[in-house]
Amino acid sequence: MDEHSRPPRVETAVRSCLPAHVALLVAIVVGVGFGAGDQYLGSISTPGGWTVSLSLLSAPWLVLPFAFGCRQLRAIRAVIAGLVVTMSALVGYFLMIMGPFEGGQWNLNFHEARGLLLSNTLNIVGGLVTGPLYGFLGQRWRTRRAWISAALVAGALCLEPFALTAAGRTFPGESTIVWTVEVVAGVAIAAYFLVAGIAYRRGSSRLVTQN
Repeated sequence: MDEHSRPPRVETAVRSCLPAHVALLVAIVVGVGFGAGDQYLGSISTPGGWTVSLSLLSAPWLVLPFAFGCRQLRAIRAVIAGLVVTMSALVGYFLMIMGPFEGGQWNLNFHEARGLLLSNTLNIVGGLVTGPLYGFLGQRWRTRRAWISAALVAGALCLEPFALTAAGRTFPGESTIVWTVEVVAGVAIAAYFLVAGIAYRRGSSRLVTQN
């Protein structure tokens, strides 16, 4: 194999990534915007309640750290990016609850802030677990096309509506079109993962054979 036909060296790919502080800044900005947008959607009243249904989805909160993990080549940086973007999203979510859009004034006292945090304990604890986990899964997908990463992301999108229904966590006015779109998106992503994973392994096999 000649020099020009070889795959890029890992060191070169690492240098091409965003600097750590820039990547974290982007994660914070995107995370805050994501969380604020999610909460704002839940406050909008629309025919069929599709905005509320969209804001109640959990899978996008898993796809978010996964996407940031996919930008990293090192596992530790992917874990940190996943944690930062998820916690930032929760901050944006809480700020929107406290802000004037939700009738607040951004001047909660200690007891009100404590109540807000306690009422969202499961969301916070869940974010502390799923943020780093899905950030790591994103890195594993980028570097190794790991099937477990593909399965957990596509599965979250495809199976969430069925899991919520089985658990009895449906709400009046639930927009079925939102769940339909979520499942379709999950199937499309699963198809991409399948094609990309097979292509990666075929490429790897050819490299091993040539060497």
